[in-house]
Amino acid sequence: IVKGMMQHSRASTGKKELTDVNALANEYARLSYHGLRAIDKTFNASIVTNLDPLAAKMLVIPQDLGRVLLNLLTNAFYAVNEKKKLAPENYEPAVTLTTHALQDATGQMQQLQITVSDNGNGIPQQIIEKIFQPFFTTKPTGEGTGLGLSLSYDIITKGHGGTLSVTSAPGEGATFIITLPVLSA
Repeated sequence: IVKGMMQHSRASTGKKELTDVNALANEYARLSYHGLRAIDKTFNASIVTNLDPLAAKMLVIPQDLGRVLLNLLTNAFYAVNEKKKLAPENYEPAVTLTTHALQDATGQMQQLQITVSDNGNGIPQQIIEKIFQPFFTTKPTGEGTGLGLSLSYDIITKGHGGTLSVTSAPGEGATFIITLPVLSA
């Protein structure tokens, strides 16, 4: 039953469309932030965006990529909010969203990197290896299903032929890196 649920929830009916990834990323950053503010009026964090103008439109499934960005950004905001609850007064919660066009020698974009970083508590090294497994969550019971990063991983790797990786320094934050190949129209 669980396997069937996972296959159904991972199935994508979306088609790849020429999409302005910078606009999509910016939109989901705002959506994620304001969604959390609607739930918790005391929540506050800086959103830093570094969007590469060379990261032109590319073929992606916008709904699926948006779902991944929403998940990564929501997790980042959750992480900085959790650290804020325990941190000293001078802690400034911040989430950084970056796009970067990786070019070949001729200046053609070959890959697009999208990075979501936070300055939260970070992820312990022993957990990083499990972070993309279905039903694995670091959140307290009732606050996470453990499906978000697993589905995000599948959307990026299987649906877009890209990679999703994470680096973290405990106490300093986490960085999730999406790398997407540029497909021709």
